[in-house]
Amino acid sequence: MKLKLDMSGAADDFFCDAHLLGIVAPIRDYQFCWQLNQRFRFQFRVNNEIEIQMNKKNRNYYFPIYQYAEPNQYLTHYLYKNHHDGEYLLPEFRHLDFLWLIKGDEVGATFIAEIIQNIRAINAVQLVTELTNEKIKHKEHLIF
Repeated sequence: MKLKLDMSGAADDFFCDAHLLGIVAPIRDYQFCWQLNQRFRFQFRVNNEIEIQMNKKNRNYYFPIYQYAEPNQYLTHYLYKNHHDGEYLLPEFRHLDFLWLIKGDEVGATFIAEIIQNIRAINAVQLVTELTNEKIKHKEHLIF
């Protein structure tokens, strides 16, 4: 008998105070982070401790996560790379290159709209969209 861990409750808890943006920007992750850091005055840095590792077809796939915690707030930004070597972190969103998770303090629609507008102003960005929880089938892939 094989037991499987039910992650649905953990996913609901993880995303209860979060906003997720999907981004199409066909450039390297470190280049995109540099541009975000310049535009927002953030300091996104890769966090190898929370990197997502998936094993499919007897192969390991690694999805780096860049992190920036806002000073004097309980608000953290996470930038996931959505694909690695032909596999996708969220296969239902194959067209997205990056996923931006904003988690922590409650933020308003105006704050999210400003972030979206600033991301769209980056030359390499082709699309930015907010993803609702109902559209995400594989939420557990984003939990670190």
